[in-house]
Amino acid sequence: MNFTSKPSKKLMGIVTCPRDKSISHRSVIMAASATGKTKIYGLLNGEDVKKTIYALREMGVPIRLETSQYGMNAEIFGSGIGGLKQPGKILDMGNSGTATRLLMGLVATHSFNSTFSGDRSLLRRPMDRVANPLEKVGATIKMHQEKFLPLTIYGSNDPLPIKYKMPVPSAQIKSAILFAGLNTPGLTTVIEPIPSRDHTEKLMKLFGAKIQVIKNNKIGKKVTLEGHNELLGKDVFIPGDPSSAAFITVAALINPGSKIKIKNVNINPLRTGLYKVLKRMGGNIKFTNPQKISNEAVADLVVHSSNLKGINLSEKIAPTMIDEYPILSIAAAFAKGKTILNGLKELRLKESDRIQSIVNGLKKCGVEAEEKKDKIIIYGNNNPEGGSRINSNLDHRIAMSFLIFGTAAKEPIQVTDAQKIGTSFPNFLKTMNQLGAKIIR
Repeated sequence: MNFTSKPSKKLMGIVTCPRDKSISHRSVIMAASATGKTKIYGLLNGEDVKKTIYALREMGVPIRLETSQYGMNAEIFGSGIGGLKQPGKILDMGNSGTATRLLMGLVATHSFNSTFSGDRSLLRRPMDRVANPLEKVGATIKMHQEKFLPLTIYGSNDPLPIKYKMPVPSAQIKSAILFAGLNTPGLTTVIEPIPSRDHTEKLMKLFGAKIQVIKNNKIGKKVTLEGHNELLGKDVFIPGDPSSAAFITVAALINPGSKIKIKNVNINPLRTGLYKVLKRMGGNIKFTNPQKISNEAVADLVVHSSNLKGINLSEKIAPTMIDEYPILSIAAAFAKGKTILNGLKELRLKESDRIQSIVNGLKKCGVEAEEKKDKIIIYGNNNPEGGSRINSNLDHRIAMSFLIFGTAAKEPIQVTDAQKIGTSFPNFLKTMNQLGAKIIR
C-alpha cells in the first residue's frame, strides 16, 4: 500500500487523535484478569489492539465490541486471576510487539502452553529480554534462534515471585513482569533506575491491585505488587494517544500559518517528553483544559506554526519519548541548525531499524543526516526538497513521519509499505486531510 503526500498550505481545525494504544492494550488485559464486568470507552480501533483482544478471546475471555465515534467500546467479563484457558491455536500477533510482550507475561503464570507468531516485521523483533525474567518466574520459553518468534511459553504450575532490576528502561518488560505477578504468590518487585511509562501501575491501582510505587534517588523507582489478590471490573475511559498526536503537532509546527487543536490527549509526565523538546526548539504548544480521567492526566493541545531551532538532546529523556523520535527527526529537518539525538539504541529494535530508516529517508529527501551507533545528527535547512520515494519497511511511525514531511516539503513524497499505519492511527489520512493536508492513497 503506497501513500503520497503533497505540499500543503496552512493546517487549521480542531480534531481528536486515536485513543492511547498503550493504555488500550493494558486496560483489556486488566479487564480480562478482573472479576465481573468492565466497560472500556474509546479503545483504539487499530490492528494492534485487536490482536490483544483476539488472543484473550482465544483464551476464553468474553469480549463484546461496538464501534463508536472515537474508537471502540468494549464490554469484558473477566476470568479472574489465573482464569485463562489454553488457546486452541497459534496466537497471531500481527505487527504488535506490545501485545506479544504483555501477553507473554500474563500467560507465563498460567499452567498451559501457548504459541505466539506474527508478521515478517514482528518475526525480526527480539523477545529474549522479556523471556529472561519470565523464566526466572518459572515459565519455560522456547524461541526461534533463542531470541525470536515464533515462540512457545510453557506456563509455570508453581510461579515464584521475583525481584528484578531493569537493565534498560522498558515499560513492556516491566509490565510483562507485573502481569506475571498478578498470578504469583508473594511480592513481585521491579526496580527501574530510569523510570518508563507507568500506565500498567496506574491501571492496576484503578482495578484494586495491591501495588506500591516508591521513588528513591539512589535506586530510581521501585514497584512492588502483591499477587493473588482479586481485581474488580471497572469503567475505563481511554484518552488520546500523545504518540499519535505528535504527528499532527509537528505537521502544524512546520507548515507556516497553521493553528490546530487536538482534544483530550494523555499528558502523563512520562509520555510528554516530545512536547517539552519541541517547546525548547521554539514550538508554540500549549496544554489547555487539564483534567484527570481513569487515573491519567488529560488536556487539549493547541499548536501554532513556529520557527524551530536545532537542539542537542540528552539520552536521559529518551524513555519518555522513545516512540516519537521518527517524527521529532522530521521537526529537526525543518529546524534551523544542527540537532543531535542521543541514547537511541532502542530504536534499532523497533518495527524497523529506526535509526537507519530515519537517516536514509532524510538523505533521500535532501536533508543532511548522520547515523552513529546510538545517535542521529540532523542538519536542518528550513525548507527541504522532498521529491523522493521512502520505503517504510512496514513501520507505521516511519511511514507517518515521512508523510508529514511531505506536507511541508517542496516536492511530494511517496511512502511505500504504508499499510501498517492502521495499527496505531486508523484514520490518519482522514484526520490530516481534514486539517488541510494533501495525502492520497
